[in-house]
Amino acid sequence: MMQAEWLPIVMQGSFSEIYVVDCDSLRFVETNQAARKNLQYSAAELSAMTPIGIAQSLSREVLENILFPLRCGRSHRAALETVHTRKDGSSYPIEFRLFYCPSDTAPVYIAIGNDISARHASAKALRISEARFRAIVSNTPGLFFQFLKKPDGSTSFPYLSEGCRALLGVTAERLRADSAQFLELIVPEDRSSYLESMATSASEMKELNWEGRIWVEKWKDIKWINLRSTPRALPGEGVQWEGIMTNITQSKLEEAEIKRSREQLAELSAHIERVKEKERTRIAREIHDDLGGNLTAIKMALALVKKRLPAGDPTLADKTDYVDALVDRTIEAIHRISVDLRPSILDFGIVAAVDWQAKEFEKQFGIPCRFSSNKKEIDLHPDQATALFRIFQEALTNIGKHARASQVTVRLARTNRNVRLAITDNGCGIATKDRLKPKSFGIRGMVERANALGGNLSVSNAPEGGTEVALKIPLSE
Repeated sequence: MMQAEWLPIVMQGSFSEIYVVDCDSLRFVETNQAARKNLQYSAAELSAMTPIGIAQSLSREVLENILFPLRCGRSHRAALETVHTRKDGSSYPIEFRLFYCPSDTAPVYIAIGNDISARHASAKALRISEARFRAIVSNTPGLFFQFLKKPDGSTSFPYLSEGCRALLGVTAERLRADSAQFLELIVPEDRSSYLESMATSASEMKELNWEGRIWVEKWKDIKWINLRSTPRALPGEGVQWEGIMTNITQSKLEEAEIKRSREQLAELSAHIERVKEKERTRIAREIHDDLGGNLTAIKMALALVKKRLPAGDPTLADKTDYVDALVDRTIEAIHRISVDLRPSILDFGIVAAVDWQAKEFEKQFGIPCRFSSNKKEIDLHPDQATALFRIFQEALTNIGKHARASQVTVRLARTNRNVRLAITDNGCGIATKDRLKPKSFGIRGMVERANALGGNLSVSNAPEGGTEVALKIPLSE
């Protein structure tokens, strides 16, 4: 088994840490380069060690309890999360997938592990982000809410911020328990306009911006409120609005509150986009590392099985060939999904990423796409590079779906203060009314991404026909 020609290539070429452990002594029989590099030990040093020596919180009893079901055949694999200690005393969290590899001479355990420091850091960053979100909500004037209208017509408030009592005179718990109370708060003369606005927002999936009066029994007073929210369809659940209610009784307060709400919603939108990109990156890494490692182990085991098949049995040979091909297709699917979540080409710089995407567009749609850049490399902050790349992807998608173009030209340029991207096609162009459609989320998302970076994006008719999308973002300090 250890002399197989493919084993050294798999072992040393893997980015995961791979350990081959003797079943009886639990000593390391073989370790790959990634493991030795991370642990800072040589192969000779590790050959005299066991997993307990590098994972000091792991006892032999615990380890054997994990490995025993593998060896006796009750389980095909096991998972283990521990902390490795390097030779210099530093440590890092690691996650393992454990497999048992039987042999007549020397059965071994195979452990495939990945450093999960980045995952822990992402989880911590997410907790910080959630705390910031709660701070934003708690400091937003008025009432931040989620309002759900179900297919059967019933309603509920999944979320209400702490401003509920101050604005409406009822507690958030009471309103969540009986959402119909909100309609009862609205004065009778304004209820029809409220219901009509809600119906229009739901049917057209456009932003709700309603102003009306409510009667607050607690203070025996009438307030003017502004209800601003954005709907989104939840499959099987109905339509959910997420937004804010504000007190607009005084005209000066109305102007200040509207401006402030827009700024905070834009900040929140940008924050959500950053969190989404980080989550996509984490998911792509998990898919590539975890599933890729498992499939590598499956392919290794399958190769061993193929060598031990009895001669003259074409049926079994066909079955193993089919499974081998299936594993290869699955590996390709994992690679494609990971690229869709976060193209690894971004690690090579924005110029290489835009050039790659232009070629992919040409292959997918059969439309020639010429790309040029005034710099071979343009250094951008990761958030800027990701946003620019997503805008470029959306622009190409719109061209492929709607433009009916036969040629696309892409120009990327760096100046002393800005980065400019221009995408021009020779298609049918875009009418002004089309840019302002309520459901034009593609262009709206591109503009919001650009604004979040302090830049701007314009969509206009090209001088020689077609459409030009021009993006300019400032270089970070």
